[in-house]
Amino acid sequence: MSHHDLLCDPHVHLSRRTLLGAGAGGAMLSTIAHQLAWADAVGATESSRPKNVILLWLEGGPSQLETFDPHPGSAIGGEVKAIPTSVPGLQIADTLPRVAEKMHLGSLIRSVTSKEGDHQRAIYNIKSGYRPDPTLVHPSIGSILCHEFPEQLDIPRHISILPQNAPARGGYLGPVYDAFKIGDPQNPVPDLKSPIAADRFDRRMKDLQWLEDRFRRQRLRDLDQNRTLHQSSTDAALRMMSSEQVSAFDVSSESKQTLERFGQTPFGRGCLAATRLIGAGVRCVEVTLGGWDSHITNHSLQSARCEILDAALAALLDRLVEQDLLETTLVVCGGEFGRTPQINPAEGRDHWPHGFSTFLAGCGIRKGGLYGATAADPKLDPDKPLADVASPITIGDLHATILSTLGVPYHEERQTPIGRPLKISEGEPVGAVLA
Repeated sequence: MSHHDLLCDPHVHLSRRTLLGAGAGGAMLSTIAHQLAWADAVGATESSRPKNVILLWLEGGPSQLETFDPHPGSAIGGEVKAIPTSVPGLQIADTLPRVAEKMHLGSLIRSVTSKEGDHQRAIYNIKSGYRPDPTLVHPSIGSILCHEFPEQLDIPRHISILPQNAPARGGYLGPVYDAFKIGDPQNPVPDLKSPIAADRFDRRMKDLQWLEDRFRRQRLRDLDQNRTLHQSSTDAALRMMSSEQVSAFDVSSESKQTLERFGQTPFGRGCLAATRLIGAGVRCVEVTLGGWDSHITNHSLQSARCEILDAALAALLDRLVEQDLLETTLVVCGGEFGRTPQINPAEGRDHWPHGFSTFLAGCGIRKGGLYGATAADPKLDPDKPLADVASPITIGDLHATILSTLGVPYHEERQTPIGRPLKISEGEPVGAVLA
C-alpha cells in the first residue's frame, strides 16, 4: 500500500534588455519594473475566490526534534520537552507554545524526505519540486501559481519578504515570474516615490517614450512586440507607483497591539505584511526566517529561532481566520531539511534530509491531521536511512500536494523555452492531508 492510501486519524520571456535604463527616469523605474512586467501579458481572472499561498521559509534547516517532532527522554531527544496541542494526542516541542494552540487548523507532516543534504541544492529542490538540473532552472511554487492563473494587479502578485540566499524564481517561465523582493516591512518599498518634481518626471517619461518609439520602429518591425514587454514594464511600474494598493506593504498603520502580537521582529512584521498583501490580491508571499543552521549549540540557537516563529506563525493563522482568508490561503511552514538525530561533539545537529517536518494549514488541507512518524530510537543505518521513517513522502509529493490545493493542474506538462515538455510536478498529492 502506498503512503497516499494511509490515512491518519485524529508565457512571456524578455527578448532583450529593457530600455528603462536608457531614459533619465529609467533608474528609478527599473528596480520595480522587472517583477511587474507580467501585468500586460495577463488574461481573465477566475470566477471563484482565488487560492493563495504564504510560504514561511525557515532557511538553514530547522530541527524537527526542537520544533514539530520532539522525542523527549530518548537518546536523541536533547533538552526539549513535549507539550499537548489543540489536537488530542498530538504533541510538539515546548519551544512553540502558541503554535501548539493552533495545530487544529492544519496538518503536520513528520516524514518529508529528500536526497539533498547541501543547503543550496536542497533549497532549490524544495522550492521547485525538482532536484537541480544544470540544463534548466525550474520555477518556484509562487511562479507556477501566477503563471497558471494570470490576472492584473497594480502590485506584484509574487513577493518575497526578507529574501536570503535563494528567493523564489520564475525559472523557465521567465524572469517576469521572479518574486518581487523587499526587506523589513517597517521600511518603505524603495523607489516607489519620484525624487523629482512631477513636471520634470513627466518630461523624462516623454523622453523615454521617444526612445521606445524609436526602438520599435528600428528593431521591432518584423517581431512580435508583445515579447519585448518594454512598454508593459514601464506601464506596470507607473501603475504601482500611483496605486493605493501599495499601502498593503505598510505595517505602520497597524495598532501597537497587533504588531506585538506578531512579534516586534522583521519576520513577525513580514508575516503581518503577508496577511495584508494576500488581502490586497497578491497570490504568493514568501517570508524568510534564517539562522537555523545549528551545527553548534543546537538547543539555544533553535530555541531562539522558535521564539520568533512561535509568535509570528500563531498570529498569522489567527489573522487569516479573523479576515476570512484561511479557507482560500494555504500556509506552508518548513525548511530545506531537518537536523540529525545525533547531537555532535559541539552540541549541535547537522544536516538531515531523512525524515523532517512541514506544517500545512488553510485551503484544501485537512484540519487536525498528522501524517508520518520518525523513530524515537532510530537505527541510523547509513544504507537504509528511511528505515526509521514511517510513511515517507518525497519532495515531489509535497510539491504536488501544495499545488493541488491551489488548483494547479500539477500532473500536466508545460513546455520549456526550447520546447521540452515537462510536468509541473513529478510527485503525487498526499491524500491523507487533504480535506
